Amino acid sequence: MEKSWDNEFQELVKALPKEDGWIGSHLYFYQGFWCPALVLKSFISFQKNFQAFASDVILATFPKCGTTWLKALAYITFYRSHFARDENPLLSSSPHQLVRFLEYDLYLNNPFPDLQNACAYEPRLFATHVPYASLPTSITDSNSKIVYICRNPLDMFISLWLFSTKLRDNNLRPLSPDEAFDKFYHGIYAFGPFFEHVLGYWKASRENPNKILFLKYEDLMEDTNSHLKNLAMFLGVPFTEDEEKQGVVPEIVKMCSFENLKELEVNKKGLHASGIPNADFFRKGEVGDWSNHLTPSMVERLEKLIQEKLNNSGLTFKLSCKTSRIFYPSE
Repeated sequence: MEKSWDNEFQELVKALPKEDGWIGSHLYFYQGFWCPALVLKSFISFQKNFQAFASDVILATFPKCGTTWLKALAYITFYRSHFARDENPLLSSSPHQLVRFLEYDLYLNNPFPDLQNACAYEPRLFATHVPYASLPTSITDSNSKIVYICRNPLDMFISLWLFSTKLRDNNLRPLSPDEAFDKFYHGIYAFGPFFEHVLGYWKASRENPNKILFLKYEDLMEDTNSHLKNLAMFLGVPFTEDEEKQGVVPEIVKMCSFENLKELEVNKKGLHASGIPNADFFRKGEVGDWSNHLTPSMVERLEKLIQEKLNNSGLTFKLSCKTSRIFYPSE
């Protein structure tokens, strides 16, 4: 079966449009999105072979939109009854080890991974960057739940560019801000275009809010406590009155904060299953940092793009905590 799948995959790749990626390897245009060469095969294996349980929870994210933070918050909240308050799993394992990626980890080197032992506890908790339209039907058509987080595209672009700079092949010249911006503007980056990815989950969440919880990075930063309570409720593990009196909610918020996660020894060393250093998943985590990097002309072009893509969608983005500036597509 694996040999047959290898042959089928090679024939598929030949027919796909491709572009140079940000880190040196190719991106392939598959089902309307640009998929990194590293995970194209595992992406399709996951799509073809994954069988969801009704109790599964999938953390779906666009790259550089708070994935690591969401994994930490969801894991500690979802499984908090399995360990004592003074037993913090984040001290010994990175968020990416605790909540494993389907395409970047479990299916990366095996089209039929052992999912039975992939999660320490049940119900199962997995993560993915796969667009909504490309998810296995066993996820979309079952009672499994999805938590999706997105981020304003200006901050996401800066985070993605700086992250890619760290991973870019040393034999290649650096990717300039203008080159990166041009690719970003045209949607040519891992799992892009961004707006189509976000809108896929946004529209699905509005159609089925009991199945998909749609979060925004900026809102989560502004009031983590409230959104964490909503997350717990959505996951079916609401905080009890006793837990709230004991300060469990702010305790988890502090435990999973960007500042705390970044300083943990486990996140300063070691590699992710994809080969990326754990430390590279942490930079600033700020809202509005784009203003320190983007030129006025870049901002103007992106704001026009936001208006074009999100017009009449009902989706808005907060671009800065300092000014509380919110971009409405109808402006």
